[in-house]
Amino acid sequence: MTEQHVALPPLVEPAAGLTGGEILRYSRHLLLPGFGMQAQQRLKNARVLVIGAGGLGSPALLYLAAAGVGTLGIVDDDTVEESNLQRQVIHGVSDVGSSKAESARRGVLELNPLVTVQLHPVRLDVSNALEIFAGYDLILDGTDNFATRYLVNDAAEILGKPYVWGSILRFDGQVSVFWGRYGPTYRDLYPEAPPPGSVPSCAEGGVLGVLCAQIGSVMVNEAVKLITGTGTTLLGRVLVLNALDMAWREIRVRKDPAAVPVTGLGDYEAFCGLRADQTGGSAAGVPAVDVRRLQQLLAERAAGDRDFELLDVREPGEHAIVSIEGAVLMPRAVILSGEQLPERGRELYIHCKSGVRSAEVAAFLLDRGYPDVFTVSGGILEWVRDIEPAKQMY
Repeated sequence: MTEQHVALPPLVEPAAGLTGGEILRYSRHLLLPGFGMQAQQRLKNARVLVIGAGGLGSPALLYLAAAGVGTLGIVDDDTVEESNLQRQVIHGVSDVGSSKAESARRGVLELNPLVTVQLHPVRLDVSNALEIFAGYDLILDGTDNFATRYLVNDAAEILGKPYVWGSILRFDGQVSVFWGRYGPTYRDLYPEAPPPGSVPSCAEGGVLGVLCAQIGSVMVNEAVKLITGTGTTLLGRVLVLNALDMAWREIRVRKDPAAVPVTGLGDYEAFCGLRADQTGGSAAGVPAVDVRRLQQLLAERAAGDRDFELLDVREPGEHAIVSIEGAVLMPRAVILSGEQLPERGRELYIHCKSGVRSAEVAAFLLDRGYPDVFTVSGGILEWVRDIEPAKQMY
């Protein structure tokens, strides 16, 4: 039997029984051949941790709660923003500005008050991952950055726990199950992290809202099978969805026999080639100006007292929403590929949405001999907040 089709034992022992109210609520599960009472009792006894109450975590939490998972943990230190509501369906208008973890708990309990919800309103990192994971049977990873994904993988492997992974971007989604004890892990799928900035975030590249529900529901399907021991899981397989064509395909992944077992957590920012201060400011060693200084520079240029070029390295769709007058659109990808480069010999000021992409492009150009290159800290978000508040945020 290949590792892709290994029979997995149920993760959880059955609870002692179901109450009359639980039997009524979950009756459609109890009628399922090969599922029935015992599987539902396993769900009742299960403890599932969902990392991120965002695009994937929202539908996952709702369907886990509806299915009758007894204890749900939520890891999220973010707050609800209006732009989240296009896809993060566990939150509503009244939740904007509040903690995502708290908002998600309200959504879960409104759907199923029989569920116990435990909140971890913290940023998952090497200092807390093992302690948090230890209290759960199964992990659902709905994070949107590679450093956290490797952290989740390694913490789960150290503790011998399975986890369900999902990923979404634009019109594409992926989902799989990883469990080092029985098959491959995330490191077998991605032994090396992609170069920094090569994969845009949803905030940069966009995402079709309903794709979150499509991938999130598959993640819950896998979680239910792992908990109850029913069906064949996606261990050893990656399911890939192209939502534009509505086409699913499957990629096989095998465990690397030469892989060194994970015995401790590491520096995941360094592993992924990320600079520690790439959180909206400038990268290390890249000169930066704030938006107030940029406003002065633009006034000087308009008066003929200064000559420089202001580059907007966002995507055309972002530029169409809001832009800074006098900026030239030159997306990050065309610069880093060498397809299009700015003119040499002029000062360059570079902005993006928040400052991360502009810092990367500035570092790239400095490495190639451009002498006077500056990134705009905070990007257009800071510009709108401080300089032109009447302009559109996104």
